[in-house]
Amino acid sequence: MSIEAVKSEPIHQPLLQLSDISKCFGGVTALNAVSLEIHRGTVHGLIGPNGAGKTTLFNVMTGLYQADKGDIHFAGKSLGRKVSPQTLARAGIARTFQNIRLFANMTALENVMVGQHCQTRTGLIGAILATPAARREEMAIRQEALRLLAYVGLETNAAQRLARNMSYGDQRRLEIARALALKPAVLALDEPAAGMNPSETAQLKQLIRRLHGDGMTIVLIEHDVGLMMQLCDRISVLDFGQKIAEGTPEEIRQHPEVIRAYLGSSDAAGKL
Repeated sequence: MSIEAVKSEPIHQPLLQLSDISKCFGGVTALNAVSLEIHRGTVHGLIGPNGAGKTTLFNVMTGLYQADKGDIHFAGKSLGRKVSPQTLARAGIARTFQNIRLFANMTALENVMVGQHCQTRTGLIGAILATPAARREEMAIRQEALRLLAYVGLETNAAQRLARNMSYGDQRRLEIARALALKPAVLALDEPAAGMNPSETAQLKQLIRRLHGDGMTIVLIEHDVGLMMQLCDRISVLDFGQKIAEGTPEEIRQHPEVIRAYLGSSDAAGKL
């Protein structure tokens, strides 16, 4: 399904919908009938204590894991429960990882260009023969990669730096730029602030707000609950593989089940 088709879907319809998703590993139930609705243009957060099932749900959502039960709908179309990462990427879902997965010995520019090559039209033969069409396409890819690097806040001179020589915060932003190269309708960010210092976190927060302001639909996992409260339109809370709450940040902050899951007491709302 094309991004244009996604944009034409009725605004009230969830862009991404997970219905009754269950996933077991051996005898352990990681997810038990979890349902989510991600609406277009929103930042939707997933939070919960360690082991709650957030990453498992995220991996099902992006095709890294296949659900044992349930269904995934994207732009009103059922994709089933056994969907590959490639299928979801082509549909318009791009992701980053908790552990950075860049091509360490390639430049920042090359990393982002790789993200675009799955959308090329001239094919392998055209690239080998360096046809005029292939050269024009390669130039367009290069220019778009430079634009994306600037968009995420990386300096022009960062384009030619090897990814392994970049600071941790810059690597995180580079990974987001590479995900954006897929021209996604949904951007899924897996703990993007993990390991960042306060300055890097502030820059990341500014970038996510910019993406949100430009209409990007974002699904966000993050252990920094305070950051989630600042960035998200809606938050879903998992505990022991089940969704225990969903709502606005203020609703989640006051929800007794959420407070109990995090703090062990329903009398500690002010600490969340």
